Amino acid sequence: MDTVIEDDELGCLIVRVNPRARSLVFRTKSDAVYVSVPPGTTMNEVKRAIENLRNKLLTSRRKVTRPLIDLNYKIDTEFFKLSLVAGEKEQFLANSRLGNMQIICPPQAVFEDENLQNWLRKVIEESLRRNAKSILPPRLERLSRQWGLTYAGVKINSSQGRWGSCSARKNINLSYYLVLLPSHLIDYVLLHELCHTREMNHSDRFWNLLNQFTEGKALALRKELRGYRTEI
Repeated sequence: MDTVIEDDELGCLIVRVNPRARSLVFRTKSDAVYVSVPPGTTMNEVKRAIENLRNKLLTSRRKVTRPLIDLNYKIDTEFFKLSLVAGEKEQFLANSRLGNMQIICPPQAVFEDENLQNWLRKVIEESLRRNAKSILPPRLERLSRQWGLTYAGVKINSSQGRWGSCSARKNINLSYYLVLLPSHLIDYVLLHELCHTREMNHSDRFWNLLNQFTEGKALALRKELRGYRTEI
């Protein structure tokens, strides 16, 4: 019988016992990470292996789940919209303003080219960063004042594993991918990190505190957030 592990970063991992297996084998597919294990393997052993391989698994997971960025690719979220359109010139042109980006593509563009895909992602991610720097700090400050949760400073980063973090010195880091979330989930992440300025853990006291600021919906919002990924 399969055992399913839900991981905040990796998504779904499906653990299957294989009588012929001599070691743990990880296979990343579009729907999940499949783990074949020898009989008698404990879940603690599986979880330790996952932690040891986490960075490699994250990289392979992103590769198999990334959509091709071409003329059919769009981002249409509350705070950021992106479109690619066909142009007549021989070079790419990017028009970007707060909340909107349009990339004009040359007629001979070969979107299957890996180098082009990497370049397009960098251009889009840089636009996300600029948007995040304009949108997130004021929103964090507003929530801080509203609920009396003070912090030392805020930085915007490119984290693809965590939406945000809070240090022991009350410095908050936020991933620029947050601007791809709906506003209520952005606020949930910001409040989550602000609550860490009082409770540097995920104890019952932390969740009780977060519930106070989310109308008792902290766990439901956490579950909803798992449907999103820190990537494009």
